[in-house]
Amino acid sequence: MKPITFSREETRAMAGEIQEYFREELDQDIGSLPAEMLIGFFADKMGAYFYNRGLYDAQNLILQRVDSLSDEVLTLEQPTKHLR
Repeated sequence: MKPITFSREETRAMAGEIQEYFREELDQDIGSLPAEMLIGFFADKMGAYFYNRGLYDAQNLILQRVDSLSDEVLTLEQPTKHLR
């Protein structure tokens, strides 16, 4: 799998979220470098789990839409004396 990468702006935004979490939930200050290192750790070690969950969710959505389309196509069927 190709490594998960983020733009500099995305990394800064995520680092800010981590710093805020540490401050509010853990009553600890964490610098931007440790926060960015934590992002790297999660991207490297946990990223595939989140990526795969996104794929599974997308696949499920596609299957639901295909089922819905199949049902809609069947509504177009014209009546005949032949039974399927």
